[in-house]
Amino acid sequence: MSDLTVYSASWCPFSQMLLADLQEAGIDYTEIDVDHDDAAAELVKSLNNGNRTVPTVVFADGSSLTNPPVDQVAARLGV
Repeated sequence: MSDLTVYSASWCPFSQMLLADLQEAGIDYTEIDVDHDDAAAELVKSLNNGNRTVPTVVFADGSSLTNPPVDQVAARLGV
């Protein structure tokens, strides 16, 4: 398990773009599809004022970003 978890959905172009950008940047992550994990969907809703907004990125310290660009994720990770 990596220090970065990306909550995504296969149908979401923003999720797919972020995942591709993370791979291109060489940033390790764990992906969880909220369409296949009810607990993950509830977590995402709790982080986004009741909205199931993806991608939602959660860092090892528990902080999160919603639909961030890869540069912002990299900066938070210090890479």
